Amino acid sequence: MATSVYRINKGINRPLEFKGLRAQYIAYLAVGLVGLLLLFTLLYLIGTPLLVCLAVILLLGGALFAGVYHLNKRFGEHGLGKWLARRSIPDFLRLRSRALFLHLSRKESRHGRSR
Repeated sequence: MATSVYRINKGINRPLEFKGLRAQYIAYLAVGLVGLLLLFTLLYLIGTPLLVCLAVILLLGGALFAGVYHLNKRFGEHGLGKWLARRSIPDFLRLRSRALFLHLSRKESRHGRSR
């Protein structure tokens, strides 16, 4: 039986990469696979027929791999976090009074002078 050797790191100061997946997507895939294992266990213990369990897990596993590789290809190493952060920024701010800004102008600065 031959042993397989996989390259995990590509070099110093480079992101972790394994089989084309970069950075956090490796963790997303690992968490998804653990979830599929738990789902299979739950379905089997409930009494679902084995072939149905296998079919469900294989379909969901294929969708998991396709989804994670799609995110990896679309967003890259840091793009998903940036995209999620950009979505949480409001398009505009609605202020109903100027009290906030009037209060700011009256505060004293560090040097003891009014602004």
